[in-house]
Amino acid sequence: MAFAAERLTRLKTPLRYAMGALYVLAGVMHFVVPDAYAQVVPPVFPAALALVYVSGVAEIALGVGVVLRHTQRIAAWGLIALLVAVFPANVYMATSDIALEGVPAALREPSDAALWLRLPLQGVLVAWAWWYTRPESDGVDSSPGR
Repeated sequence: MAFAAERLTRLKTPLRYAMGALYVLAGVMHFVVPDAYAQVVPPVFPAALALVYVSGVAEIALGVGVVLRHTQRIAAWGLIALLVAVFPANVYMATSDIALEGVPAALREPSDAALWLRLPLQGVLVAWAWWYTRPESDGVDSSPGR
């Protein structure tokens, strides 16, 4: 068990860089195809396009922030908040029959399975971000009996 935790701890830094890159890329995509993102904002939210741009800026800033050691913890908490904030869009996609316009045909009508699997994936992404909210000394619990 300690070996697995130690091995995972060694991956913490490379995975932090991967996380940062993924969020920066996702944020940039908000500006490349903003209308596609606006289509999945639930209708009860006002100014869908503005929300897309705000969330894009947040993803870029937090993606960069999680990579930088001195902003890692606050950026990770920001990512958790962002993931919670965009969760309604994922629920809306899963529960509404949306055919995305302006995206490649393969992405236009995601399968129901993919849409529903995306919901628990948000929990995985929250857990991944939460890992970076912990002080480095909390990486491996070496106390006996744990």
